[in-house]
Amino acid sequence: MSNISAVHSDDHIHHHDDGKKTITGFWLYLMTDCLIFASLFATYGVLVHATAGGPGGKQLFDLGYVGIETLFLLLSSFTFGLAVINAHGEKKSSAILWLSVTFLLGLSFIGMEIHEFSHLISENAGPGRSAFLSAYFGLVGTHGLHVTVGLLWLAVMIHQVSYLGLNAITQRRLACLSLFWHFLDLVWICVFSIVYLGGVL
Repeated sequence: MSNISAVHSDDHIHHHDDGKKTITGFWLYLMTDCLIFASLFATYGVLVHATAGGPGGKQLFDLGYVGIETLFLLLSSFTFGLAVINAHGEKKSSAILWLSVTFLLGLSFIGMEIHEFSHLISENAGPGRSAFLSAYFGLVGTHGLHVTVGLLWLAVMIHQVSYLGLNAITQRRLACLSLFWHFLDLVWICVFSIVYLGGVL
């Protein structure tokens, strides 16, 4: 009799788990990520003028190049939004299409960032050149690492939606990934404004 009650109790919990705990837990994770980026921004703010006689932002940053990077990431947020809208409408093919476009835009962003880092290092402006460059590479590199993780997650979600469809589980995972991706977009806007615009103007 107790076993039957336990089964009924488990069923009750299962049927009433609408994923809110997952979303809430993911919000908590994003808050910890906020603290990480806040620390990196604070470190950059303290060390921005510690160039050790080397080049600063005015000499190193190309706003036109970074502007194109920024455009790719902002567009990727828009296309992700279209993917989520189509997912909610149970339009599987359209959702996969927009997720794929988001992936390509994010990949373009990362490709440009890697090229930028390689160029700086080749110009003897790597992270070991000064405290300023260490803080710069630490902040921008951490954001890039997060975008790379987001791209891997996107690839997994494209595969899951293709084979599992738009069920409750994949919808929930897409919702978490959407929060993560838009969060990275907001962080990048801060990076662009504080690091690049602030460094050049």
